[in-house]
Formats: sequence, structure tokens, C-alpha cells
Amino acid sequence: MTDIEAPDARGSSQTVKALLSLRELLLTGELAAGQRVSEIWAVDRLGVSRTPVRAALARLEEEGFLEAIPAGGYAVQSFTQQDAYEAIEIRGALEGLAARLAAERGVDAATLDKLDAILAEIDSVIFKPTLSLEDFAQYVRLNETFHVALADACGGKVLTRQIERAAALPFAHPSSFVMAQSQLPQAPLILTLSQDHHRSVVDAIRRREGSRADALMREHARLAARNLEMAFANQPALGMVAGAKLITD
Repeated sequence: MTDIEAPDARGSSQTVKALLSLRELLLTGELAAGQRVSEIWAVDRLGVSRTPVRAALARLEEEGFLEAIPAGGYAVQSFTQQDAYEAIEIRGALEGLAARLAAERGVDAATLDKLDAILAEIDSVIFKPTLSLEDFAQYVRLNETFHVALADACGGKVLTRQIERAAALPFAHPSSFVMAQSQLPQAPLILTLSQDHHRSVVDAIRRREGSRADALMREHARLAARNLEMAFANQPALGMVAGAKLITD
């Protein structure tokens, strides 16, 4: 049985493998801005069949990492600083909408308990006397868990899916700049402020304050934009931003 003839579950797994592998090559800069990427090259590089590769390349075009070219195949996109800021703003607007809807619709006690538990785990990481790289990595994992849980709290599958798509845009992920923060003296303050945003939005949802929840998540995204500004001013920090090599202006 060939990969193409395999069951759907295996085909889906191969597509995910191809997608994650290609995205990693883009974010590490191994695939450079302007470089041509063909299906044949990707098949040879990744060791999967053309069908999942084709699906992965189409998804990366949709996310904005690749651009289809008339001669066939794709070219790796380059980005400006403004592109990065806009991607962050889009994610913040969608997360703000999700938080507002969660507050207005009401969230059950189990969901609020789950959010509170994640906040407690984050507290246990960021309020240590000193933070190691592993602490920052742990924060990345918990921060992503929190943002996913917050998006799910609105109860809308359509909106949740759009938030996932927005977070996949270059530089828009909630944790895109966390590891870069490890190189900045302001890191403890940034993490404390970010956690205060987290706690405040959960409080707004609990109190059914939709407008406040919306505004908090939009402001939370702008904190990521400020982190990006600091990374641009600090080359060691910028080197730890996934995809930074794709920013050409």
C-alpha cells in the first residue's frame, strides 16, 4: 500500500509531519527569503509522498510564509516589521472577540477553574528569584495552553479556528517573542505584566464584563508588539525570534 492509498488518518499524519518540518525550516532560516521551494525538493527533503507535501505547501501559502510563482512551486516570503505588527494586531483582535463572547455568554465553573489552574502554574514559573532558559521554555508551553483554553472558552468553533489560523501567521503566535525576552534585562517585568493581563481577562470573563475582556486581550497583543520592538533593538534577542531571518526591512 502506498502513502497515497493509505488510510486517511495516516495521510493526515504525513501532512502534519510535512507542515511542521517545512515550517521549522522557514522559522530557523534554513529556507531563506526569496528561495524557491518545489514539491519535488520537499518530497526528497522530508521523505514523504507528494500528496501531503502538496497540502503542507498550500497551507504555508495560506499562512503567508510562501507565495506561489507562475513557473511552478513557491517562493519563500520576506516580511517587513510592519507585517509582523499587523499579524500581532490581527491575533489580538480575534482573541479580544473571543474573550468578549466568553464573558457575554458566560463560562462554566469548570472552565474558569481550568484557567485559574493554568495561571497558578505560570505563577510558579515566573516568580522564581532567577529564571533559567528552561523556565522560559516552560512559560512558552503554559502560555500557549492558556491562550488555547481562553479561545475555547467562547464556545465558538468558527472563531477558535480563525484564532488558530491567525496565530500561525508569521510572528503572531502568543509566544513568538518569549525566548527573545530571556536576553533582555526587562524580562521579569514583561512576564509579570503579561501574567497580570492573563489574570485580569479571566477576572473580566468571570464578572461578565465583555468590553473589558476584549480591551484587555487587545492590549495583551500590543505587549507582544512592544516585545518585538525591544528585540529589534537587541541583536542577540532578535536571533532568538523564530522567523527573524525572514524580516528583511
